[in-house]
Amino acid sequence: MRELAFIKTRRVQWRSVASPILGGPGEALVRPVIAARCDGDNLPIFNHVTTALRAGVALHYFDPLVSELLGPYPYGKPFAIGHECIAEVIECGEEVKQIQKGQLVIVPWSVSCGSCPTCHTGHTSHCTQAGSSLLSGYGFGASMGPWGGTVCDLLRVPFADAMLVPVPADIEPLKLASASDNMPDAWRSVGPALAQRPGAPVLVVGGGARSIGLYAAGMAVALGASRVDYVDYDPERLRIAEALGASAIESKRGAAWFDRHAPRVHGGYLVSVDASSTAAGLRYALRSLAPGGNCTAVGFYFARQTGLPLMQMYANSTTLHVGISHPRRDLPDVIELVRQGLFDPLKVATLVADWDDAPHAFTTRTTKVIVAREPYGRVGGNRW
Repeated sequence: MRELAFIKTRRVQWRSVASPILGGPGEALVRPVIAARCDGDNLPIFNHVTTALRAGVALHYFDPLVSELLGPYPYGKPFAIGHECIAEVIECGEEVKQIQKGQLVIVPWSVSCGSCPTCHTGHTSHCTQAGSSLLSGYGFGASMGPWGGTVCDLLRVPFADAMLVPVPADIEPLKLASASDNMPDAWRSVGPALAQRPGAPVLVVGGGARSIGLYAAGMAVALGASRVDYVDYDPERLRIAEALGASAIESKRGAAWFDRHAPRVHGGYLVSVDASSTAAGLRYALRSLAPGGNCTAVGFYFARQTGLPLMQMYANSTTLHVGISHPRRDLPDVIELVRQGLFDPLKVATLVADWDDAPHAFTTRTTKVIVAREPYGRVGGNRW
């Protein structure tokens, strides 16, 4: 079968590999028909990161956990890339009862059993039955298990009943292309906070997590936030934010703009999201909160010392939440929001390409890339 493989910076290509087989009676084999480029995929695709990460760890500048998470040579060898997909169920093991052959399903990026104590608390991406690696999931190479990537002809899914989520018949499948990771990641940054504080004003700092910040802004608007401000330096993303109903605030690249505009005592937002993946952006999101505010950071922060404004956080009773997404926990809420028609994820998609063109699409510099097999690709719009 074919799978999309990361070869080196700015180069991904199809390669032939052996097709997976069922590894147990609770597993399923699925055929991906829609896949999206996660914001995290942009890091190795567009940047020479292997040497930088290894040197950073060796010099004690980056957290040594980088090696535990991504292996001793992060992104250094060809690996199957991609971990967001919609798929058709091809085959089920004899103990799979909830999922049926022929169903269209969402495949979460992380492997989870659904029955261990960690899964029961909602931390499904830390499943204790998923393997011996720190995290277990698709699209990151051997450091996260033997699962391969989701841009392929056939994918093995363990714990099929617990993991796979059927695509509702009344939702266009393309709208859920990023439901495996980026959309639930955005949801957890605004959904629970706005449920506790209906109508709260929201700030989203965009940047490195390109689509997550935009999804968060659009979801916050849909959930009734009284005000949603989106900060970014990129004109394309600023236009998308406005199309989603947020107010766009143009920033500048680098830390200086954030340092100059960050409130020194407190701001006026009760909810903030840092999707910049920078220490300066995170500090700005934290300093912009009103007393009692909540900030969620969705990016990667490799440095050992990020430099949080702890005194200001203390004085304002600020809560910071940082961590990986748990898509299997949050998918029901994400799907319901899309079903209601209040939030259209396709406004974030800047390129929808044919499946066979995935190598070119995944290396295109744009906000959100989706590839789809026929008949699932949308006709018209930003499509090759």
